[in-house]
Amino acid sequence: MTGAHKRLERLRRLEKVRAIARQSAALEAAQAESTLKQLHALSDRTRSLAESYGARRGARDGAALGQLGRFVTGLQAIAQSTAGDALRARSIADAKQQQLAEAERRRAASQERAELQERMIAKAAQPLVLGARRASGTDLE
Repeated sequence: MTGAHKRLERLRRLEKVRAIARQSAALEAAQAESTLKQLHALSDRTRSLAESYGARRGARDGAALGQLGRFVTGLQAIAQSTAGDALRARSIADAKQQQLAEAERRRAASQERAELQERMIAKAAQPLVLGARRASGTDLE
């Protein structure tokens, strides 16, 4: 096996490794996006519950009103905490998307190098074509 063929083989292995890394990055990015979506939904639902309970006016006495107020305050705190978690999840999801894009660039670059090596090998394997011999002398001969 020639050096060019060995190089091509190494490039193809590298391309496979980079494809696997890209798949892993894609999976991580999808998981991060899923987590972000769930946190947004939870934050929205908790905020909605806090607004719904906060609008209630049917307390029978001061103790019930106090209990309702503490419950609504607790829901609001959970909603704020979840919104903060969603912001952190957005940062993580963005970072995972960047990692995915970088993994795809690496995979594409290794694929291009392997294809270039294949073309070089194919070109080297083609027999050298010599042009037709030019006639020497003049037309009068």
